[in-house]
Amino acid sequence: MTKLLLDYGLIILFVLVGLESTGIPLPGETSLIAAAVLASSGHYSIVTVIVVASAGAIVGDNAGYWIGRKGGRALLRRIPYLRDYFDRVLPPAERFFRRHGAKAVFFGRFVSILRVTAA
Repeated sequence: MTKLLLDYGLIILFVLVGLESTGIPLPGETSLIAAAVLASSGHYSIVTVIVVASAGAIVGDNAGYWIGRKGGRALLRRIPYLRDYFDRVLPPAERFFRRHGAKAVFFGRFVSILRVTAA
């Protein structure tokens, strides 16, 4: 198991951080801490860990934006349970983001629970 983690750890880091940045609640931050610990013990280069995590976050952020931009409400309307929920929740959220959008996105990137919801 350890060899598998050492061999594929950076790929796992990229995937977890990327998927977390799209808005899927996964342990991206935890995997980043684990990779940093492995770097401190000489298994990875800390520069490589930073580059991989940054690339994963950038790719995931852009993928999440693209999915929302292209699919948006049409994707939400396909699932009956989500359609009812989002028809009730989206209008107040849209008003909030019209008023405080830039601040919410900026600060949402630095607060761990908000990071997933801001994505």
